[in-house]
Amino acid sequence: MKIDEVVEKLISKRHQKALLGITSIFWIIGAAGVMVMPFAIPDIATEWNLTTTASSSLISSTFLGMLFGALFSGIVLDYFGRKTGTIFYLLLSIVFTTLFGASTSYKMALLLRFLSGFGYGGLLPSVNTYLSEYTSIKIRGRYLVLLEASWAIGSILIALFAVTIGQVYGWRWNFYIFFLGIFALVPLFFEKESPKYVFKKYGKEELEKRFGKIDSEIEEIEKTKITFGALFKKVHIRETILVLVSWFVVSFVYYALFSWAPKIFISQLGITITKAKWYTFYIYLAQLPGYLSVAYLIEKWGRKPTLTTYFIGMGLASLLLPFVSGNVSFLLIMLVISFFTLGVWGLVYAYTPELFPTSFRGTANGFAGAMARIAGIIAPFFTGYFVDKSIISALVVISLISIVSGIVVLILGKETKQLSVN
Repeated sequence: MKIDEVVEKLISKRHQKALLGITSIFWIIGAAGVMVMPFAIPDIATEWNLTTTASSSLISSTFLGMLFGALFSGIVLDYFGRKTGTIFYLLLSIVFTTLFGASTSYKMALLLRFLSGFGYGGLLPSVNTYLSEYTSIKIRGRYLVLLEASWAIGSILIALFAVTIGQVYGWRWNFYIFFLGIFALVPLFFEKESPKYVFKKYGKEELEKRFGKIDSEIEEIEKTKITFGALFKKVHIRETILVLVSWFVVSFVYYALFSWAPKIFISQLGITITKAKWYTFYIYLAQLPGYLSVAYLIEKWGRKPTLTTYFIGMGLASLLLPFVSGNVSFLLIMLVISFFTLGVWGLVYAYTPELFPTSFRGTANGFAGAMARIAGIIAPFFTGYFVDKSIISALVVISLISIVSGIVVLILGKETKQLSVN
């Protein structure tokens, strides 16, 4: 019996649904913590008289922290467990995001944003790995996309808070509100470590002790030395290249456009900061149908064709933006880009854990997250350079790399729908 069959037998559907709900709350907190900056940065820049470069650095400090958090997450997840990693990173995220609201200087803000980024960088692969190992193969893909769909909910909630309460009481309250996230830890303490991790780490006897009797023998999980070098061995090199390209590009496109979304609307449409924030809120709303569409298509079409389609859709939509005129048309194209981009995000989060064995799935997820963070560091500077000049050049680059990524998936990708991975 494969470990995936054991998970399906031992973990009830009701329990899996409950865990999806718990982990989705963590994802909402992560999304809100990362995506609060586009709404805060215009006010912070005004209050502290920051240049475009300084503002870009403040945005990028989040992703620099996320890079180190993601890299370090592999060690925490594979040696200390998925549940422990999730608790550790969630605490870091909440504490330092809340403290950011009390920043009294630019240097202090840079440090606190780096530390909160460290938390988010580890939190996302921790939660993703935990849920992926707790769900049965028949629903795993859809559940992981639904988990990622919580990113849209988190983005929408923090955007709504920022354009209402945050607009009245000031940008600092956009960060103070994260203190409430501490209560999200309570249900996690009542959950167990993932069954796959328990089996890999302690064997069948401990798995039965924690989850119940198993009549059949369980196939051994692939034993691989836990290093980043293992990802580049011949047996996994295609998957590693695919993950590297996919995560880098979708992160670059997302943060290049959304980190500076209010500024893009102001510079291109000549509208007020308040109206630009509302426009940004609207494009955040388009993220949710993007996720929900792939939650359906990932099991209907499969991982590979859906990801290829959405990458190319993201590229073509970006290419259309320079050719539209008027506020409504510009906003509509941004909504379409948001739809495809967040669809891609949902797909890569669901696809990646299925490409690698349990023995270093945490390391693979950490590596994928690291690529996304590198892109996140570069993207704000990339858009910051073009935003006061001509955004068209930036959009051409975004379009080309998106379409190329779709082709890479088509060539290197393999279908993992209903495929058991030990």
